[in-house]
Amino acid sequence: MTDALPSSADLLILNASIIDGTGAPRFNGALAVTLDKISGVFDEKQPDFNLVVDQLSHYSKVVYDAQGQILSPGFIDAHTHDDRLLLSHPQMTPKVSQGVTTVVAGNCGISLAPMGKKLQESVTPPLNLLDESGEWFRFQNFASYVQALREHPPSINCALLLGHTTLRVAHVHDLSFPATPSEVSLMQERVVEALEAGAIGLSTGLFYEPAFGASSQEVIEVARPLAKYKGLYCTHMRDEGDGILEGLDESFLIAKEVNVPLIISHLKVVGMNNYGKSSTALSHIKARQKHQEICFDCYPYPASSTILSMDRAVTASRVIVTWSKTMPQMAGQDLSQIAAKLRLSIQETIDQLHPAGAIYFRMDEGDVQNILSHPDVMIGSDGLPHDEFPHPRLWGTFTKVLGHYSRDLGLFPLESAIRKMTSSTAKNFRLEGRGELRVGHFADLTLFDPVIVNAQSSYESPLVPSCGILAVWVNGVMVFEGGVATHKPAGRVLTH
Repeated sequence: MTDALPSSADLLILNASIIDGTGAPRFNGALAVTLDKISGVFDEKQPDFNLVVDQLSHYSKVVYDAQGQILSPGFIDAHTHDDRLLLSHPQMTPKVSQGVTTVVAGNCGISLAPMGKKLQESVTPPLNLLDESGEWFRFQNFASYVQALREHPPSINCALLLGHTTLRVAHVHDLSFPATPSEVSLMQERVVEALEAGAIGLSTGLFYEPAFGASSQEVIEVARPLAKYKGLYCTHMRDEGDGILEGLDESFLIAKEVNVPLIISHLKVVGMNNYGKSSTALSHIKARQKHQEICFDCYPYPASSTILSMDRAVTASRVIVTWSKTMPQMAGQDLSQIAAKLRLSIQETIDQLHPAGAIYFRMDEGDVQNILSHPDVMIGSDGLPHDEFPHPRLWGTFTKVLGHYSRDLGLFPLESAIRKMTSSTAKNFRLEGRGELRVGHFADLTLFDPVIVNAQSSYESPLVPSCGILAVWVNGVMVFEGGVATHKPAGRVLTH
């Protein structure tokens, strides 16, 4: 029960089973919203519950009956590539249909801004995961990108990372080698500009070719300004397979030298010869957490998705082509089937399809469950919204955690699942006033049916919306109800 009780509200949600995001047990009650913030959270066990709620019912603009369903904080997607989607499809249907109210964009070293130069006809992979044409890489600085989001708000909130690979493509002459001192200086200036414009940190994708030539010292120097601005360092590590411990150690070193928190993107172990090694990786992280601040996110699938290449394909048990610029008709087909149709080797087929994207089955389900079960894990979709035939995680990550892993498999209680999607993510990304149902927090809310909630997207049909999400509010504004996005521009750019 709240201390200072509101006498009226803009929105009153009655008959809800409330899970507040902290991991605490659910309780039956009501929640009030005034303007964009939660003004009351009421437990029906409190002696004056009926009196207070009856009064509010008479003086609230909108009274919404939750009919006993779960009301939780809106979900925060810890890992996305929604930089362009926020502008090109501001209704954000793949996210609001899962109950997501905030996304962290600019991951894996890939951000839409700042480019600062006109891209060539063929966009350097993996930047083409955001836009193959190069048209959207039009923001000369980070401030202009933030301004565009504020002038044309999407339906949900966004927190923005600056991509190291984007900086390299814009400023490094030879991507095969570490940046020169003058190039590092230029990238540092861009980091400062972005942080002052509202970026919450720097991301790297050292796994990808344009950043693989970067030394640890280059990243450290480029990231130096983060400490002053209380920024975060997020990384798609250089190696998630045979050299995963070395990849972790490099990540630890960079964040330690810069003196900022480390967020490890989509923690996993890839390659059939590495199945079962998730416990080793988690133990390695735990030992280092005694000395520095480290957290990580995970998506609930044993397959990854990124640009198509031979070195990734050879470590996968199956590869599905998600898009191809030269042969778009092949999207959605297995690479091996395409090779058979073309009567080419796998390498020759990849060359014919290039540039292209793919889904790679390179993980063990046991490792996925082991990481998902960890108390420190956050949930991130890592969806690629511009793929013609995307990974099902784009539309189904959060509902799959709720339905398949929490309810059906019993991997963790529903309260724990929601904590992984809300308060933990808000805390780790320094998103104050988000992630909990608490008076004074912003009214990012998700209402869902715990009996039927689940992902409906699949590798065969990846664009099917989830079921069980009943209503979603962002900053007190309803953005999704009855399976339909309302297209309300309720979102905000979240800064530290």
